[in-house]
Amino acid sequence: MAEKERTRRCVVAVDGPSGSGKSTVSRRLATALDARYLDTGAMYRAVTWAVLRSGVDPQDAEAVTKVAGETDLKIGVDPEASSVTADGIAIDRDIRGPEVTGAVSAVSAVPAVREQLVALQREIIEAAGRIVVEGRDIGSVVAPDADLKVYLTASAEARAHRRSAENSADLSATAADIARRDRLDSTRAADPLRQAPDAVVLDTTALGIDEVVARLHELLAGRRPGQ
Repeated sequence: MAEKERTRRCVVAVDGPSGSGKSTVSRRLATALDARYLDTGAMYRAVTWAVLRSGVDPQDAEAVTKVAGETDLKIGVDPEASSVTADGIAIDRDIRGPEVTGAVSAVSAVPAVREQLVALQREIIEAAGRIVVEGRDIGSVVAPDADLKVYLTASAEARAHRRSAENSADLSATAADIARRDRLDSTRAADPLRQAPDAVVLDTTALGIDEVVARLHELLAGRRPGQ
């Protein structure tokens, strides 16, 4: 990669529902661009973990907000070795467990929690300069001026198969959980899952990871800052 391209500021926003391939695609794209990588979903999962550890009801918005404000959250942005800690505890594995997965949509729906985390996400983006950010509201809320906004999608069946294989979980239960999260994430009042008007939509149902990454790299290479 040419030095000018390697050092130029660049923000790529990758949004989409569970199982659309956001995490793997974003990590690989960040590596290809010699950029940082931010998994915003891990941040909401980390707060959810802290809420559950505190014995707080995830539906209690006031208590959840208090926990979020008191938790020292740190997230690594190396695409090859991302990490998440809460109050100094490494929780990379814990935040992917069923308890956190079952409660994260409720915690993510609390407006004050989203306000806190969006502010932190913007700080990380500003400090990184070159970064691929994945989530559900990146192009529409967190980084509306991103150089490239992408909305990844896939059939419900494909997404369930991917997530089930990833977690070695029951397919029907995984499909039901994805449908539940889709419904909650797309109907919440604060920053719902949605496609930014100027985002490029890419259906990954029949595409391999390498194909998706190559397509995004082509899209980004054909753009200039501000376009």
